[in-house]
Amino acid sequence: MKSIFTEESDLNGMRNAGRLGSEVLDFITPYIREGISTAEIDRICHEYMNDVQHTIPAPLNYQPPGYPPFPKAICTSVNDVICHGIPGERILKSGDIVNLDITVITPDGYYGDTSRMFLVGEASILASRLCQITYECMWLGIAQVKPGAKLGDIGYAIQTHAEKAGYSVVREYCGHGIGKVFHQDPQILHYGKPGTGESLTQGMTFTVEPMINAGRREIRTMPDLWTVKTKDRSLSAQWEHTVLVTATGVEVLTVSEKSPAIPAIVQPLLGNLISTNH
Repeated sequence: MKSIFTEESDLNGMRNAGRLGSEVLDFITPYIREGISTAEIDRICHEYMNDVQHTIPAPLNYQPPGYPPFPKAICTSVNDVICHGIPGERILKSGDIVNLDITVITPDGYYGDTSRMFLVGEASILASRLCQITYECMWLGIAQVKPGAKLGDIGYAIQTHAEKAGYSVVREYCGHGIGKVFHQDPQILHYGKPGTGESLTQGMTFTVEPMINAGRREIRTMPDLWTVKTKDRSLSAQWEHTVLVTATGVEVLTVSEKSPAIPAIVQPLLGNLISTNH
């Protein structure tokens, strides 16, 4: 099953969900500093979703086949954690990098899925560069989206930029279709060959969320069955937007007032292809 929306009511529902997901990240940004625990970050985000937005955190008790229920409202992936880090007693310290992955469900049942990287205190040049290159990778992938483009075009743009910088692309996890279901087809691989894979069509909604490692691409999964780390313990970064294929290009749904700007390296590629939900 795929999410392909043709009705304006559905498109507006997805726009609203995407904006709300991004606004959770806007709200939590001032709290990301030395000394805060990932559990406290989760608590603040959860209360904001429940009490202010009246949304539901999609990760809470989410249980794909073969997994235990995810126990928290958001994912907090620190340093060598690639994805699905479970908030807990971990205290952030200067030099850490952390990805916050947010998915909200609106009262009318639409999902908004997005994530951002945060630098804590004085980050190293290596950490800062990894986060920046990964952000550029995501946007370079998004810039490929338009009717008739192929899924391989997205993956190729991401992989080429990451590997040119000396980094590697995680293969085991990828973007996904999303709408009124959390995870759907198609799978959006962050590597590939141009002109290959499924063709994109107007109305499709999916995530672009590259996971880029400073070292090798191999992973290791922790005993909790959720937390995924780099096998060589190198740093990993991830950014994520939910997008809509429009008649002429792409609309980025998970943009809000304080979303980071589109990187300069991507601007020449945009033309009239991209619009944002803000």
